[in-house]
Amino acid sequence: MIDDELLATRFEADRGHLRAVAYRVLGSMSEAEDAVQEAWVRLQRSDTDAVANLTGWLTTVVGRVCLDMLRSRASRREDPLDVRVPDPVVDPDEGGDPEHEAVLADSVGLALLVVLETLTPAERLAFVLHDLFAVPFDDIAPIVGRTPAAARQLASRARKRVRGGAPVPDDLPRQREVVTAFTAAARNGDFEALLEVLDPEVVLRVDFGALNPDLTATVRGAAEVARRALLFRRPEGVSRLVLVNGGMGILTAPGGRPASVMGFTVSGGRIVAIDVLADPERVARLDLSALGLPRSGDLPAR
Repeated sequence: MIDDELLATRFEADRGHLRAVAYRVLGSMSEAEDAVQEAWVRLQRSDTDAVANLTGWLTTVVGRVCLDMLRSRASRREDPLDVRVPDPVVDPDEGGDPEHEAVLADSVGLALLVVLETLTPAERLAFVLHDLFAVPFDDIAPIVGRTPAAARQLASRARKRVRGGAPVPDDLPRQREVVTAFTAAARNGDFEALLEVLDPEVVLRVDFGALNPDLTATVRGAAEVARRALLFRRPEGVSRLVLVNGGMGILTAPGGRPASVMGFTVSGGRIVAIDVLADPERVARLDLSALGLPRSGDLPAR
């Protein structure tokens, strides 16, 4: 039996990898941390003497835990068509936190996570494990309760959705230029300037959570999105440019209290998607320490 100290050392060596797997499957850093911690608990309870590849074993354990969490999440939602913007990873505009960059390696932008949210739990797990982490279908099959051939089909269906729904973003300087133009146009009430930076088929997804379901919506088309931007424009100083999953975004924090995070997908010099997380409960759990801000739930009540 491997002693506890050696087991802990080996687990810590894999923690970053396991967190990256869990974040892609769950779209939530806090839930990913919970999944990784559950994997540690299961590791402590297991006899791993016969395990030849501990990293592979832990990856499948995390996958199983994540699948259970996805299914539990789906069963709690009354309407499976509700908009759900994934929990973003937010960093300063000038550069990301090294730990965050490790989790977001291979361009895990918000656009990809949004598409993954549309998949079934089994499709999402099969795609993430196989296409992003090269886990064989023979290992994925028992996790999803399917044959290897059926697991391959799950990943194939997911792959088609991802290819059709996750546009390739422009480089960061171009993104910054476009998003800066968007914010200036919104602040100045310039409808025509907004249309200039919005793709004609732009999609705006706004997630206010269970507390404000009437405000949660999907809006399509440049004119409608521009009208929304003018309706909810913020005075200068309330918002700031940030990196959201490695792409350009905006954090609104009136009075220093984080209120919403907007992630922009800029492709071909125009904004093709805007994803807004404004769910007070989920925003309160975001780790914004890299921005010098506490979680909003840690702030004293007014």
